[in-house]
Amino acid sequence: MEERYIPPYEITEEMLEVVSEIMEKLGNLNSVNELKKLPRLRRVSRIKSIHSSLAIENNTLSVEQVTDVIDGKRVLAPQEDILAVKNANDAYKQLENINPFDINDLLKVHQIMMKGLVDETGKIRTGQVGVINSQGKVVHLAPPAEFVSGQLEQLFYWVKNSSTNMLIKSCVFHYEFEFIHPFRDGNGRMGRLWQTALLASWKPIFAWIPIESIIKDNQEEYYQSITYSTSQGKSNIFIMFILNCLNKAIDEILKDTKNHINHISVQIEQLLKVIESYPQSAIELMKKLNLKSRIGFRNNYLNPALDMGLIAMTQPDKPTSKNQKYFKV
Repeated sequence: MEERYIPPYEITEEMLEVVSEIMEKLGNLNSVNELKKLPRLRRVSRIKSIHSSLAIENNTLSVEQVTDVIDGKRVLAPQEDILAVKNANDAYKQLENINPFDINDLLKVHQIMMKGLVDETGKIRTGQVGVINSQGKVVHLAPPAEFVSGQLEQLFYWVKNSSTNMLIKSCVFHYEFEFIHPFRDGNGRMGRLWQTALLASWKPIFAWIPIESIIKDNQEEYYQSITYSTSQGKSNIFIMFILNCLNKAIDEILKDTKNHINHISVQIEQLLKVIESYPQSAIELMKKLNLKSRIGFRNNYLNPALDMGLIAMTQPDKPTSKNQKYFKV
């Protein structure tokens, strides 16, 4: 029987302390949150993830430009950078549908992520590649192409079957994935996305926690942690770096969630209690709320809820249409 590969790493007290902190914060996040009820915050978090992950790969677009591209607006920027944003948005949309333990899904998402950017999409590389830092220096030379398929299969088998806590296990996967560097290009953005996919399969809230923004803010340390882990022959340094990034990312989403909830007025709460998931007119909603003033309804109930992304219009391109109706997102 073939001996299965076990990635080299050691679980330390320091790691367990951070894992414990993260688990406690996740409990708070679930009680404060219900992020699915805060679509605008979800959207902001997703845009942060896409912008940050691509910025690490030297994409030149600002957060505002990334937002405009996702909204279908015209942006004056290099076409390759615009395409990278569109692709990444499509790839992140797959988070709810993919099986992160299936290599075929990895190949499909890589095809989406890199469509039109490289010739080899959705295929294991056939040539030599390496990890290059922000200064253009090669910090890791990946294994020869003939070993990649076997190494990737072993890694997926391990991540699927290991009983290690997913927080640590996903970090190990992320490092090993970057070490193998299975694709000709797009390995960094795919490694970050796939760690999110693994974490989201464990706790769905992770699909909306933009760890990529913390990694971007500590980009040099990100590359150094890969280099140091490789030189030590185990991924401990990288695990600690990513665990700390996760911890900070959860702190930020907790703060953003609390701020968002604090801005929900009594009037918005009343509107959310009566509005349904099927379309209703302004008059129908006013009747339910026992309101007479159209201006007061729009200024205090309708427009603030629309601005926060809590409700939506049936005809967003014609906001003043007499046939306009509203529904809960």
